[in-house]
Amino acid sequence: MAALRILVGSVSGTALHVAQTLSLGCDDLAQPIDVVPMDAAGIEVFDAPAPLTLLCVSTYGAGNVPDGAAALYDALDTQPRYLGHLRYGVVALGDSSYGETFAGGGRSFDARLQDLGAQRVGEVLVLDATDATEPADVATAWCRAWLAEALR
Repeated sequence: MAALRILVGSVSGTALHVAQTLSLGCDDLAQPIDVVPMDAAGIEVFDAPAPLTLLCVSTYGAGNVPDGAAALYDALDTQPRYLGHLRYGVVALGDSSYGETFAGGGRSFDARLQDLGAQRVGEVLVLDATDATEPADVATAWCRAWLAEALR
């Protein structure tokens, strides 16, 4: 069974709630599952050997990463390193009423990681705050399928 690290960048707590729900809802597929707030993580969190990583990132303002995730996001630019060993997925949270910047926090992390050679597994899951479905339920179903693909 593989280890999973979930890096969380949250504004209002929704991304953290989703990450914690994923930890509980997928613990039969990955062990251990560590939920790590991005404001407590330095760039070395991406150093080899890195476990399978899932980024759960909300969006702040007009497509920005949350304040607590900004230092880690900026470090990917100011302290770049090759991340070809990193296999990751992204859960991007946002509000579709923001148009082009919808879910920009997660999409920005995804683009920066790919620029550094990291390998995204599957497609980005985008959760819309205007959707009536419970984001944690949608994310858990997606994560279970994502883990099955990532662990093949």
